[in-house]
Amino acid sequence: MQFNTILKSAAIAATLVTGATTTALADSNRISIWQWGNGLAVAGQQGGAWNRMTFTQRGRANTAIATQDGRGNRTVVTQGGRRNEAITQQTGRCNILGVAQSGRRNSVDVAQGGRCNALAVIQAGTGNNATTTQYGTGNVAVIVQD
Repeated sequence: MQFNTILKSAAIAATLVTGATTTALADSNRISIWQWGNGLAVAGQQGGAWNRMTFTQRGRANTAIATQDGRGNRTVVTQGGRRNEAITQQTGRCNILGVAQSGRRNSVDVAQGGRCNALAVIQAGTGNNATTTQYGTGNVAVIVQD
């Protein structure tokens, strides 16, 4: 799959905040889950207020696990392909975390905390691994692999 297609999928997933929406543990948190395919697994946990999580998975045997706590955080995970895994953790305020994967056997394990941080991971091919951690204020991390 080309990077432009993955970027488009990630952008679409980021804007899908309605439909299949459930209320999370605290004030005004939302988790949106869209799944197609077989053997897909999602786990999401939120604390705080005004946080949003969107999971979109297609394909087979993909797993996404996300936790966030704080206020005004956004997590978007879009996968596709087969046997992809995304584990994300986010704390603080006004942070944005996105993951878009395709292909097979890609894995992401990322964490960020603080205020106003942005973290994006885009992986396309097979067997890519991305791990990063950032804490503080105003940090930006971008990982693009093929």
